[in-house]
Amino acid sequence: MYLAKRKENMAGADLDVVIRQLARQLHTNLMARAKERRDRFNGLAAKAKGKEARDRYKQMAKHTMEQATAAARRLQISADNVADSYARSIRLAAAVPAVQKPDKKQSGKTKPAKKKKS
Repeated sequence: MYLAKRKENMAGADLDVVIRQLARQLHTNLMARAKERRDRFNGLAAKAKGKEARDRYKQMAKHTMEQATAAARRLQISADNVADSYARSIRLAAAVPAVQKPDKKQSGKTKPAKKKKS
């Protein structure tokens, strides 16, 4: 029941809103996975025997978060651009009046009769 209602709401929603929602979900998941990976590296750093290994794991944890943050930012910017572009195109399409094609009968043009070959 809940899933059917959710699909109905998404179908009725504007696509730009859906794009932003999906981007938000992807951003949340990406950052959660990055934090898990960072915590794993920090755990390995705590268990490391030597100073070099500990520093290396801490640096890997730091780089993981930096790269994930940059990727999440790029993802968010791309999603915003797509959503804005879609909303703008829909707004422009709604502003332009529909052009009606003239009926063929009213155009006054008739096709010439085909000649028979003997």
